[in-house]
Amino acid sequence: MQRVLVSGAGGFIGRRLCSHLQRQGLYIRGVGRQIVPGLDDNFTLDLACDSCPPQLCAGIDTVFHLAGKAHALAETREDEAEYRKINTEGTRKLLEAAQQAGVKRFIFFSSVKAVGDSDRQPMDETVAAPADTPYGQSKYEAEQLVLHGGYVPHPVVIRPCMVYGNSDKGNLPRMIEAIRKGVFPPLPELHNRRSMVHVDDVAGAALLAATRPEAAGQIYIVSDGQDYSTREIYDGIRAALGKSPSSLSVPIGLMRVLAKVGDGIGCLRGRRFFFDSDALAKLTGSAWYSSAKIERELGFKPVQDLPRALPEIVRYLES
Repeated sequence: MQRVLVSGAGGFIGRRLCSHLQRQGLYIRGVGRQIVPGLDDNFTLDLACDSCPPQLCAGIDTVFHLAGKAHALAETREDEAEYRKINTEGTRKLLEAAQQAGVKRFIFFSSVKAVGDSDRQPMDETVAAPADTPYGQSKYEAEQLVLHGGYVPHPVVIRPCMVYGNSDKGNLPRMIEAIRKGVFPPLPELHNRRSMVHVDDVAGAALLAATRPEAAGQIYIVSDGQDYSTREIYDGIRAALGKSPSSLSVPIGLMRVLAKVGDGIGCLRGRRFFFDSDALAKLTGSAWYSSAKIERELGFKPVQDLPRALPEIVRYLES
């Protein structure tokens, strides 16, 4: 691996991946809607709308494909069409460009949401339940193109759990800000289990997937090896913010009533209220995944976990 292309190089994971690649002295070509400073080369390109120029993948041996449309909190019909246009068809375009240029490796950043939930806990790569959201379906369809389209000899799919790190976007920064302001409800300990992963560990897993021959044709879930309840995350954030531990908790019955009220408000105004039954389900439910396969097959070892990372994330958000 000497010359790589990173789509979505300007995004949260893309920036960290490029930093890891630069430390290895690799030539990096960024692809995205904006130029990313500090890279060897850049192509400004919208994979949803633009055709890939013939020279896009010229001289490239490895593609890391991160560009895509992220999961929206409240999906609309327009979102559904865009998911397929960007996540599925955009991936097809880049695969075709990679094939024409003779690219050897294609590492696709998918999501654990590419498949549905299972009674098997923790869930692993053998879960084959259909994705239950348009976002997940678009990611699954893209995975099939990557793994079974015959475009490159070394295709790999990475399925990260919820990614955390120094970013002001996503559910975790919103939760930190709400707890800072004292408006996030102290949920009781429900012993739900949620898997997460640090952005640097996602980058490390991708490098292993690109450089280990046995990774070809495989799907790998990536987590930090821990599972966290929502209450544990809440307590950890309070500690990172310098707040004293709280013994308070809002009864789950009251939360369900408030969620139903939110459902009603959403129906009246024609769009979701910020707190409804779906939001409550995400807060109190489990999303527990195993990364045993990548640990066993590629020797992946996470170097971060949420309690150690939270103080740095809080400092980043305060800066």
